Amino acid sequence: MTAAPKLDRSRLRAGMRVAVAVSGGADSVALLRTVVEDAPEIGLVVCVAHVHHGLRGAEADADAEFVRALADRLGCAFHLHRVDTSAVARENQQSIEEAARVLRYAWFRKLLAAGQADAVATAHTLDDQAETVLHRLLRGAWTEGLGGIHPVVEAGRGVILRPFLGVRRAEIEAWLRALGQAWREDTTNAETVFTRNRIRHELLPRLAEFNPRVAEQLAHMAGLARDEEAWWDAELRRLLPQLLLPGKPVRGGGRAVSTHPHESSVGMELERLRALPVALRRRVLRAAAEQLGCALNFDQTQRLMEMVAADASAAGAKKQDVAAHLRAERTARELGLLRGAESASRGEARGQAESYELPIPGEVTGLGVTLVAKLLEGTGGLRDGERLPAAILRTPRPGDRVTLKHSRGPKPLKEIFERMGVAAEERKPWPVVAWQGRIVWMRGVVVENESPFEIGVGD
Repeated sequence: MTAAPKLDRSRLRAGMRVAVAVSGGADSVALLRTVVEDAPEIGLVVCVAHVHHGLRGAEADADAEFVRALADRLGCAFHLHRVDTSAVARENQQSIEEAARVLRYAWFRKLLAAGQADAVATAHTLDDQAETVLHRLLRGAWTEGLGGIHPVVEAGRGVILRPFLGVRRAEIEAWLRALGQAWREDTTNAETVFTRNRIRHELLPRLAEFNPRVAEQLAHMAGLARDEEAWWDAELRRLLPQLLLPGKPVRGGGRAVSTHPHESSVGMELERLRALPVALRRRVLRAAAEQLGCALNFDQTQRLMEMVAADASAAGAKKQDVAAHLRAERTARELGLLRGAESASRGEARGQAESYELPIPGEVTGLGVTLVAKLLEGTGGLRDGERLPAAILRTPRPGDRVTLKHSRGPKPLKEIFERMGVAAEERKPWPVVAWQGRIVWMRGVVVENESPFEIGVGD
C-alpha cells in the first residue's frame, strides 16, 4: 500500500478547529483526507472551505458539488463562498489569477476573524514552492521574494498553514490512486498562456534534465532565504533607529517633521551609510524607503547607492525622483528621502506639474499623445496581494535616465535628446511614461521595457 503523504503537524494542537481549503484538485483532496485521518489522534475539529470563483461555468459548479459530497462523506461541515472574480479583476485592474488569490485569502481571514476556525490549511506542495521561487527569480525578486510560500502565516485571530509544503505532487497523486479516491482537474491548469503553468509544464521539466532534484533544491533555497530574512529583519529593527533621522534638517539645528497627512521624509548621514558594509547599506536604504511606503526594485536601489558613494563635489545626481512620489536629495551631510505632497510640490515649483495617470491596462491622452497600455500575456500580477499601480505620463525631470533597447545601461535624457537632435526648447514638454521609478516609454525612441505591460500609441 502506498504510504500517505506526511502531514506537518508542528502547528496542529488538540482542540484546534481546522478549515481545510479544498478546490477539488488532487492536492487539496489529499490534504483533507490526511487531516481527517489524523484528526482523532491529534484532537482536531475539521471543516471544509470551498471558494466558487464564478469562473468556468458548469465545470466550477461540478467542482463545488464534488467537494460538498466529499465533505459529507467524511463527516465535515462544508462552507461555500461565491465570488465574482472577473468583476473584481476588472475593477482592480488585476489578472484573473491574482484577483482569485486575493479573494480566497480575504475569505480565509474572515473565517478566522469570525471565530469559525482557528486555522486554515491550504494544500501547497513542494512543487508549488519550487514554481513560486522560480517565478519570482525570473521577475527579479530580492531574497525576501525567494523565501517563496511560507509554511505558517499569522492572520489575526488564527493562522494559515501549509502542512504539505514538503510533499511532492506525484506522491500525492499516487496515494490517491491507491485509495481509489477521485479528484477534479481544473482544465485551466494546462493552459500555458499563464506564466505559472509554463513554468510548471515547460521550464521545470527542462531544468530537471540538468538536475532531477531541481524542485527540492529550489525549495531548500526558499527555506534558506526565509531564515536569512528573519535574521535581517531583527538586525534592521535594532539598527534603523540609530540610522534614520525623521524629517529634514533645519538651519540652526534640529529637524522639521511635516504634519501633512500625505507627506513624510527621512534622512541618513552619508558618513554613517558609507561606513556600513555594502549588503547592510543596501538593506538600510530599502528599509528607509519602505518606511515611506515605497518598495524599491534593484535599479532604484542602485541609484541611491550611487548617490551615497559620490562625494559632495561629484557630478552625479544630487536630486532625483527615484520612484513614484519618492524623491532623493543629497546634501554634503545627508541623503534624504521625501515622499508625497512634499515631493510633488517641488516638481510643481520647477514647472513640471503636468502629468497624467495611465491605468494598466488602460488609455490616457495628454502632452499631445494618446497612449494605450496593455498587459502582456501570462502576467500574473505585479506582486502577490498587490494591485498593479498606474504609470505616469509626464514631462522630463532632472535626474531622469532611460535605457534604450539593446543599449548597455541607462543614459541621461540630455544625452538622448542630443543624439536625437532635439532643441532645448522642445525638450520641456516632451512626453515620457514612468512606472515604478523607471521610464518605460519615450516618444521618438525604443525603450527597454521590462514591465509586465506594453505601451502603444493610440489613435
